[in-house]
Amino acid sequence: MVNHIESNEEQDDGSGSSAGSKSGETEVKPVKNYMTPKGYKAMRDELLDLMDNERPKIVEIVHWAASNGDRSENGDYIYGKKRLREIDRRIRFLTKRLDIAEVVDPSVHYNNDTVFFGAKVTYCLVNKGQGTNAVSEENTITILGVDEFDSLKGEVSWVSPIARALIKAREGDEVKLQTPAGTQLIEILEVEYPRPQQI
Repeated sequence: MVNHIESNEEQDDGSGSSAGSKSGETEVKPVKNYMTPKGYKAMRDELLDLMDNERPKIVEIVHWAASNGDRSENGDYIYGKKRLREIDRRIRFLTKRLDIAEVVDPSVHYNNDTVFFGAKVTYCLVNKGQGTNAVSEENTITILGVDEFDSLKGEVSWVSPIARALIKAREGDEVKLQTPAGTQLIEILEVEYPRPQQI
């Protein structure tokens, strides 16, 4: 288990490749798939459910439908085969993502005011001008893995521009965020981590 992502330079942008080696060849480095323990468990549970429950049920339906004769107009058979392909595709995807997963427990940073993977960050945009700083309303995001974030819940991927701007900054820092509209100045108001689980 990794404690945190060390620095912006070491973070993988998801492309899976880096600048070439001395011989001029392109070196392919493994793509990191950082996840929280909760995200890893959810993905693993989905994979096991598909393999142990849903897939066997669909296989049974397809087998039963195939034994009924003409398959060309058999809705159960056609739908079952289609659903089976979808399940197999999802199983392959989940297996690959879990194989390269690096579980990062954000609770190791409990009471830390520096932004690392898994942090819940409250910030505001600062507009400098006319001798006063106009501050926008507060926003709160949680920095999670590519496969586990939900933007509707205020979660962002660790490779998103906002997360990359915030990583390694501390409460009270102002950081620059590059946006299509130009450079925005962000002030970090609060950094929170989940409390460590008591065993």
